[in-house]
Amino acid sequence: MKDIATIAFKEKEKTTYAREKGDEVVMLNVKKRSNQNMISAIEQVKEKIKLAQENYLPKDLKLKLTNDQSSRVEHQVDELSNHIIFGIVLVMIVLMFTMGLRNSLFVGAAIPLSMMMAFTILSAFGLTLNTLVLFGLVMGLGMLVDDGIVVVDNVFANMKKGMPRIQASKIGIGEIAWPVISSTATTLMAFLPFALWPGTMGKFMKYFPITLTITLSASLFVAMVVNAAMTGGSMDIEDKNVSKKSAKTYSIIFTIIAVIFVTLGNIYDSKLARAIGHLALISLGLMWLYKIKLYQWTQDFQHNFFPRMEKKYQSFLSTILKGKNAWIALGTIIIMLFVSFILLGVFPRKVLFFPDNIPNQAIVYIEYPQGTDIEKTNKATSFVEKQVIGILSKYVDPKTKENFLAESIVSQVGIGAGNPNVDAGNASETPFKGKVTVNFSEFKFRRGYSTADVLEEIRAKVKGIAGANVTVEKDANGPPAGYPISIQLTGTDYDVMLKEADKMIAFIDAKNIPGIEKLNVDVNKESPELEVKVDRVNAGSVGVSTYQLGFNLRRSVYGQEISTYKEGYDDYNIVVRMQEDQRKNENVLFNQSITFRNQSNGQIVQVPVSAVSQTEKANTYNQIKRKNYKRILTIYSNVLTGYNGDEITKQIATELNGYKMPKAITYSFSGVQEEQGKNQSFLFYALFLAMAGITIIIVLQFNSVSKTIVILFTVLLSFSGVFYGYVIANMDFVILMTMMGIISLAGIVVKNGIVLMDFFVLLLDKKVAEKGLESHDDLSLNEIKEVIIESGKSRLRPVLLTALTAVLGLIPLAIGLNFDFFGLITDLNPHLYMGGDNVIFWGPLAWTIIFGLTYATVLTLVMVPVMFYLVKRTKYWLRRRREARKAIEA
Repeated sequence: MKDIATIAFKEKEKTTYAREKGDEVVMLNVKKRSNQNMISAIEQVKEKIKLAQENYLPKDLKLKLTNDQSSRVEHQVDELSNHIIFGIVLVMIVLMFTMGLRNSLFVGAAIPLSMMMAFTILSAFGLTLNTLVLFGLVMGLGMLVDDGIVVVDNVFANMKKGMPRIQASKIGIGEIAWPVISSTATTLMAFLPFALWPGTMGKFMKYFPITLTITLSASLFVAMVVNAAMTGGSMDIEDKNVSKKSAKTYSIIFTIIAVIFVTLGNIYDSKLARAIGHLALISLGLMWLYKIKLYQWTQDFQHNFFPRMEKKYQSFLSTILKGKNAWIALGTIIIMLFVSFILLGVFPRKVLFFPDNIPNQAIVYIEYPQGTDIEKTNKATSFVEKQVIGILSKYVDPKTKENFLAESIVSQVGIGAGNPNVDAGNASETPFKGKVTVNFSEFKFRRGYSTADVLEEIRAKVKGIAGANVTVEKDANGPPAGYPISIQLTGTDYDVMLKEADKMIAFIDAKNIPGIEKLNVDVNKESPELEVKVDRVNAGSVGVSTYQLGFNLRRSVYGQEISTYKEGYDDYNIVVRMQEDQRKNENVLFNQSITFRNQSNGQIVQVPVSAVSQTEKANTYNQIKRKNYKRILTIYSNVLTGYNGDEITKQIATELNGYKMPKAITYSFSGVQEEQGKNQSFLFYALFLAMAGITIIIVLQFNSVSKTIVILFTVLLSFSGVFYGYVIANMDFVILMTMMGIISLAGIVVKNGIVLMDFFVLLLDKKVAEKGLESHDDLSLNEIKEVIIESGKSRLRPVLLTALTAVLGLIPLAIGLNFDFFGLITDLNPHLYMGGDNVIFWGPLAWTIIFGLTYATVLTLVMVPVMFYLVKRTKYWLRRRREARKAIEA
């Protein structure tokens, strides 16, 4: 054999390269199955790796997990969990100051009870914990106590009037049962349309309305049943301070617990023991703080500050409902409503589909023309990798020698180096493609450095590789939606479409629109191939089949496994193929003989490949894409940091207005713009559904068109507040988050309007019953005004509290204040820091609700009484006119 062949032990030819920070590695990608728990899957992988290291793998083999998404998900879950705890603390502080410690505990009980019920129901339906479920809990946090506040406050007010506790509880809950139920129903009606969200975004967002619906329904049950039992059994008008005897007793108990458990925790390194000890210390401190200061502060707030506020509000209503003041107030607020729309037009907000995230990854894609040797691609990828490592080397901690900004820098060439936005569904080998991925550390470990700046530094450094197309991207935020700039051409002939794509790219480039990284086309005709055309007539006459010809060529180029050589425990495949210089020589390759036995005479026959075939070098398409049975290709580009994709797309659309194309080809904007349009249309539809459902509920509750219009006007006020907030804070308008916030506001804001309006009606009914009249219209206008003022004063506290708790529940998420509760109780270290992925993603939604609810609550306290009074005044004026006309006619 050695006389006619070269025999050597060697590795297979490389079809891929992989490195981590310059060191060659073998990469194993692990993906979780659909509908499975990522964190659980990664934990199982880690267990398997540990087992393999102990029992199977060589001891000197180094294993490292890169791009571990579970740790990032865990961190986001922890952040949201801490937001919930921090929100609960803020809500409880507000309740304690306004209602007293005992009453605040009645209301606060709704939070853990509602959440426990929600988790039980969610688990029964097979829904697992994820960031959407947790955000639903964060958003619902302030609203969970709304029903409880109204219930407890009404019972408290009745007890202050002198009613016994049980009677006050029965009457109080009976008075506000229907308004509480209907107000909760309107809130749910705002969120339910999200469950109809179609497509990928719907699968992503469906957990949000499901979680809120279950949680708020649970809170209604707690308010109407559990709070009723609590107030009927334990409510008291006055709070009592901790006595000296109790303070001393509790101090001794807490101190003993703290000393024992902190000591045990430090000896045995037990976080649970330390947590119990630290909780005892924190409880001791809070008890003495309450005894020395907090009790007095809460009493002053309840008995001095709030009564003064109620009196001022009462006198304000008395003034504003006099003469023309009511019309002036209505006119002023309507003008403010229009001004908010005008301001939005004068200072337009940038429009984003998803919030512009801070990069958690920087990905460099290197692409050569198809047919490029993998070694050349590897060399270019190695150059880019060195540049990236050089940029990130300045972020190495001199003490630990670890890079605090980048967890890993992974390079791939060939398999795994494709761009998912372009190569989705394409499983072919790509020796002409390379990829360098930088996985940045979690936000809290970045020491204030911006990864967006690093991304731009990388983008500037890796340009200018001859013959290669280099693009730099960051990780996508939310479900995949494509590129921010994406123009789809549709036609039937790819040759014509590719020429038009080149012309369009040249046209757009000539306009020098800032912010475009580089326009590319996802389909090209650069895939080289050597086409072998078989002369079937000639081949058939000599007895050669197309299979024999193809097999012969494949064996010559790629080799054929003919046997296995065994040495010890190792098996080596024996592969036969042409020598490298021969298989790359077209003459040798196609002049080789096909050897076979002639079936007619049994003789061995040899026929040259070239005798029965012809060759032709050609280029073909790298991929073929179709949509609705027509061929498509996409012109796409990233947007540079600091620029807005929506604005650039609108500018491109303006420039392309009047651009002439062949009749057989059409263009449209796809990618992010297409998804943005679809989801924006759905969100407007969802807003319509929400408003329709809310209107129906209010009409059923009050059986009055005028009252319904008055309450719905508060929704318009909330929209006005959102616009003022966005203009003043100079925030971007995020299609998904802002629209979700606006729709949510529609349900949240009407809650206060319903509670106010229902109390007006309740007191008017009592007044009518006292005087033995038939209807509200039989009362005098002054009597109606007195009822409005009195009921407004009575409902000031629950209206302010429901709004304040809803706002405070969202504040930690809106400002990005991260407070590690578990770190505090285990190590007395709260790890305070600002920012993070959650605030970027959910912040716009939180701020939308905060702006709208704050503005609408203040104006609701003015507008609902004013409009209700003006409606009555107008009715009475019309009645007087009718009576006067009848008197004249008589």
